[in-house]
Amino acid sequence: MQISKNKKYQYSFFIIVFFNSLLNGGNSNIAIQINFILMVGLFLFSKQDKNYNIHLIKKLNENKTAIFFYIFFLLFLLFQIIPIELEFLKYFSKTKYLFLKKLELDGNYFSISLSPSNTFFQFLNYMTILFITLCMSMIFYNKSHIFRFYYFISFLGAFHSALGVYFYLIGNPDFLFIKNSIYEKSSTGFFINRTVFSIFLLLCLFASLEYLKNIEKYFPKNKNNFYNKIYIRIFVIFISIGIITSLSKLGNFLFLLIVIFYLFNSFLNSKKNTFFKYTLILIILFDVLILGTFFGIDKLVDRFSFLTNEFTPNNLQDSNLRRIFLIKFSIAQIKDFFYFGYGAGAFENLFYLNFNNIDNRYASHAHSSLSEFFGEFGLLGSSFLLISLINLFNFKYLKDFIITLLVFILSIVIIFDFSLHIPSIQILFISLFYNFFKLNKSKLN
Repeated sequence: MQISKNKKYQYSFFIIVFFNSLLNGGNSNIAIQINFILMVGLFLFSKQDKNYNIHLIKKLNENKTAIFFYIFFLLFLLFQIIPIELEFLKYFSKTKYLFLKKLELDGNYFSISLSPSNTFFQFLNYMTILFITLCMSMIFYNKSHIFRFYYFISFLGAFHSALGVYFYLIGNPDFLFIKNSIYEKSSTGFFINRTVFSIFLLLCLFASLEYLKNIEKYFPKNKNNFYNKIYIRIFVIFISIGIITSLSKLGNFLFLLIVIFYLFNSFLNSKKNTFFKYTLILIILFDVLILGTFFGIDKLVDRFSFLTNEFTPNNLQDSNLRRIFLIKFSIAQIKDFFYFGYGAGAFENLFYLNFNNIDNRYASHAHSSLSEFFGEFGLLGSSFLLISLINLFNFKYLKDFIITLLVFILSIVIIFDFSLHIPSIQILFISLFYNFFKLNKSKLN
């Protein structure tokens, strides 16, 4: 069977996303470089096709403002790593200037960023996101392509979940470069951190539910719908088990919240899609009755209380690593780096500078994407990024209940967790919502 041109390009995109997800969600400087090279290569290769180039030009014209401000955001990241004469540095980062004065280091030129090398790799990462968006505008240009993308993300979630649960059942041994033994009693798969793993699966769950919710609406006469929906439901079961066995309290809380809101929305707005309602009800029953029994009914509520133990540290050192403390710390640091930030990817250095007696325990992220990103980018960089996203996603059309729901749920993730710094989660976030808004654009307008 001959594969169509569209499928070849789309499958190439899927392979890159899949490969990146195997490398701890792409959360390393080496993985960022590999992903950048692969995605830029796919973009340049796709651009040679005349039809794809037409789609690209169309999207560039439609999103001029979003791309304009995103380029300014990228230039700002480069500005953060450019060496500046020490006496001028105090106008851009007075806190770092005072710190350097105290250390009396040799040299007269220093960057705004507290970690120039990490900021450079984050620049590459955000460049990759731009090329991902451009690639998607070329090769996922109609509704069938978007549902193919949803199907792949659902499969990807099921794949990672199955491996994560398998590792969990055999005691989470270390596997190649994956250090699963850190979380011996929870599913983490290839993501090492259980919260990151659960947030990744939640985005895959979103793709699965969007597929089940809308496939009949957009393709009512497609004969493959019946079998595809069965496969997606199987994927959803695996994804659900992966989220639950991750034992991430935030992940489990958001999992239940998403399913309940989708169920509520289906009762309000959909009278025909009864199988979708039954699927959501079965997910809840599966969680509460089957896995609740497996883990213990007495622990059922505790699985969702993601702020438990945050206010009762065991010792002073432990208190410095609590999620609430780190969020408060990251917010407090914003005022010292308000306009130009302390550099993308530089939170770990910021933490070391303030807690240099923390022994071998440290925090590489703030557990709050909102405060961390604002601290890293400052007012200027955050403004460029926010304006770009608002214009890309057309948030002025937020009239649909389910979109409002997702904004609410994502706000919880942004406030209480750090997973949005993971490249694979950034890729899924941008790709899913870019396609979501594209699919619903006619209705939203």
